Amino acid sequence: MSNRLARYGGMRLSKRLRRSVPYIGTAIALATVVATVRRKGLVSGSIDTGLNAMPVVGAVKNAIEVIRGRDFFPDRAPAAGGAPRVTAR
Repeated sequence: MSNRLARYGGMRLSKRLRRSVPYIGTAIALATVVATVRRKGLVSGSIDTGLNAMPVVGAVKNAIEVIRGRDFFPDRAPAAGGAPRVTAR
């Protein structure tokens, strides 16, 4: 009897997790959208975040980026003559 209950509980838990995984990935992507847009620019950052928000597409994109060793949407170049770096003495 307890084995049946454990299997039933495990199936219900896995069903709930399976439904929530896309939402968890989207929440993480939304949390990083501001930093990504600042780093990559409005268009590239938005496209990169949008692709990362899609469950399968984002995983495939990230796997290809790891294999290639570089981003599909590279960071924009730092502004020339930016603010001077402050160092502790």
